[in-house]
Amino acid sequence: MGLKHSDITAILGPVDETLMAELLATGATASELAEAIAWVNNDEALIGEGRHLPAGRVAALIDILTPEEDNEEL
Repeated sequence: MGLKHSDITAILGPVDETLMAELLATGATASELAEAIAWVNNDEALIGEGRHLPAGRVAALIDILTPEEDNEEL
C-alpha cells in the first residue's frame, strides 16, 4: 500500500505541503521511504555493506529528499 500522510510524518516529522505531495505522488511504501532515508543519511555505509544502488521508487524518493547543490561559481 502506498504512503499516507501519517507514514510520512512518522518517518520525517512535519513537512511542508509541497514535499508531502511529491512524496505521495511517487506511490512508494513506508518501507521504501525508510530505505531512502537510510541512503540519504549514510550512503557510504550501505555501499560498504554491498547493497545495490537504489532504483525505482527508492531512487525517486532520494531525488526528492536530497537538496540540490548549487554548483554555480560566483
